[in-house]
Amino acid sequence: MKEKLYTIPLNDAVNAMDECPFCYVERNIEQDLLDFCLGSGSSYMESDVREATDKEGFCRMHFKKMFDYGNTLGNAWILKTHYKRMNQELQKIASAYAPAKLSFRDRLKKNGEASNPVGMWVREKEASCYICNRYKDTYERYLDTFFVMYQRDEEFRKKISSGKGFCLSHFGDLCEAAEKKLSEKEKAEFFPMIFQVMEENMNRLFEDVSWMVEKFDYRNQDADWKNSKDAIQRGMQKLKGGYPADPVYKMKK
Repeated sequence: MKEKLYTIPLNDAVNAMDECPFCYVERNIEQDLLDFCLGSGSSYMESDVREATDKEGFCRMHFKKMFDYGNTLGNAWILKTHYKRMNQELQKIASAYAPAKLSFRDRLKKNGEASNPVGMWVREKEASCYICNRYKDTYERYLDTFFVMYQRDEEFRKKISSGKGFCLSHFGDLCEAAEKKLSEKEKAEFFPMIFQVMEENMNRLFEDVSWMVEKFDYRNQDADWKNSKDAIQRGMQKLKGGYPADPVYKMKK
C-alpha cells in the first residue's frame, strides 16, 4: 500500500518497534495538543480556542502536564477566562438550588439515587477535558486507519504479526473495533493472530521482569542483563499504557 499522509504516523509508530504503537501515537498527539494550547504559536489567544477551553476545561492529569509544560502567562490566561465561566455557572446553579426532600426510603438507599444538581454539575466538569476530547477524536481516526492498512497492506499485516503487540488498554480497543470493522472472514484471521502476538509478548515481558529480579541475587551479579535493564518501564507500559520513564514534556523555548 502506497504511503499516504494519513498513514505516515501509524507506519512510523509500527516501525519504532515500541511496546505499543498506539502509545507512541498517543504521546505524539498529546504533545502536539500541549504545543497547540500553550506553545509559541499562542493558540490560547485565539477567541475560538479560548471559547472551547473555557467550556470544556481540563482534567487533573492535563492540568498537571500543562503546569509542567511551562508558559506561565498562557496558563494564567486560560485559567482566568475558564474561572470566569465557572464562576458564572456556579452562581447560576447555587441561586437555583433547593435541597431535595428525601423520603425515608430514599435515605435508606446506599448510593443516594436521588440526583443532586450540584454534584451532577461537578461530575460533568470533572469528566470534560479539552485535550482528552481532541485526543479521543483523533484516536478514533487512527483506529480506522489501522484497519484500512490491515485490510489493504500485506507488509503492514506482517509487521503487526511479528511485532511487540500493544498495551492492554489499546489491545482492548483494537479488539472492540475489529468486531465492527472487519468481515467475518477477516476476523477469523485477525483474532488468532493478535491473541498469539499478545500472549508471546506478555510472556516476553514476564521473562524480562523476572530476570531483573534474578539479577539482584548476588549469584547473578556478573551475569548479563539480557533485555531486562528497562523492564520496569516497559512492563508498566504493557499493562497500563503510557511511558513511565519519559521526562516531563516542556515548552520549546
